[in-house]
Amino acid sequence: MSATPAWPTELRLHKDRKTLSVSFDNGESFDLAVEYLRVKSPSAEVQGHSAEERKTVPGKRDVAVLEVLPVGNYAVRLVFDDMHSTGIFGWDYLLDLGRNRNKYWQEYLDELAAKNLTRDPPARR
Repeated sequence: MSATPAWPTELRLHKDRKTLSVSFDNGESFDLAVEYLRVKSPSAEVQGHSAEERKTVPGKRDVAVLEVLPVGNYAVRLVFDDMHSTGIFGWDYLLDLGRNRNKYWQEYLDELAAKNLTRDPPARR
């Protein structure tokens, strides 16, 4: 990361609650799909406490954000409609997710395929 961290100038949840737009004071801006944010949540539930514990989260194609809650002046907590809410998304992490979206998304899709999982939620009974 740079010596001076980028600072967000705008966070906007789209009306459909499926995209979070993030703009930074260095001029970079990203539209991040909520599904991507959910599967890349920085929570221990998803990331584990080591690389070996990291989980591949399937079935989140239709997930939405219910709330965007500030955490001090350094992060936001996203409350997803599947009730996941433990990830704290720091500004540096959001910037990293935006900058590396294509790479991280492809890695996620490859993990799903390797584990015979899908982005689709389980069928309701």
